[in-house]
Amino acid sequence: MKNILVPTDFSENCNKAAELGIKMAKLYNSEIHFFHLMNTPVDWINLDKEKEKRYPQTVQQIGSARADLRELGLKAEREGLKCRTFLEFDGGQANILKHSGHFHHDFIVTGSSGTQGGVRELLGSNVEKIVRKADVPVIVVKNKEVSFPFKDIVFVSDFLEDVSEAFKQVISIAKKCGAHIHLVRVNTQTDFNSIEQGLNPLKKFLERFPDLEKYSMNVYNEPAVETGINNYLKYNDADLIAMCTHGRTGFLSLFSKSIAEGVTNHSELPVMTIHIKK
Repeated sequence: MKNILVPTDFSENCNKAAELGIKMAKLYNSEIHFFHLMNTPVDWINLDKEKEKRYPQTVQQIGSARADLRELGLKAEREGLKCRTFLEFDGGQANILKHSGHFHHDFIVTGSSGTQGGVRELLGSNVEKIVRKADVPVIVVKNKEVSFPFKDIVFVSDFLEDVSEAFKQVISIAKKCGAHIHLVRVNTQTDFNSIEQGLNPLKKFLERFPDLEKYSMNVYNEPAVETGINNYLKYNDADLIAMCTHGRTGFLSLFSKSIAEGVTNHSELPVMTIHIKK
């Protein structure tokens, strides 16, 4: 992990995401970029200085955003990190992804409004769309205070599709943090079976990772996937939930759009999504 992007609107959860990004960058000795996308009433880039005076409130907001970015940059630099800050105007989520692609970021860490209203607008864009379309892993920080280095990572899948490449990303973070990986499969009403039968796909999947040591296998029979995840979390420690996405078709078969949004919206824990190509 050489380059981490932290899109921010300077909200409480985005500030927690910035703190996490700094800690991850320090652990991986990565460069970190803070990015703020601002909506303006006019095409600000092509506005001359004289016309800018017609929009004093916007000028004030831009000055405040630059000051906030400077403060984030100073926090990173005090930790000995190489840091860059970026302020751009308008453009929606395509700007964030275009920016990320241009600088070849390995990871995106950002915040969401969480349980207060679901995954809402961030920087003029929708976090869920960033999660779905980003080619690199994305961690969305929610209401709960982030515990890092992560000690318990929950990786949820049906383990019927090949999620090996995504799981390697989880293993990389787990090893760096010294974390335990909890592999979780949730059987719903359409595929209820015995726990032993439910474990078979996990066992077969883990044959590809013979060197993995700190892990557990868990199968739940529940009416819905999100219910199974929530019930698992009631009785088990977790610092991070990890799941996979497809770029074009959305979330994997286990995670229909509504399930994925439900997990991302309602979980107070940070949620990491990893894009896999179909």
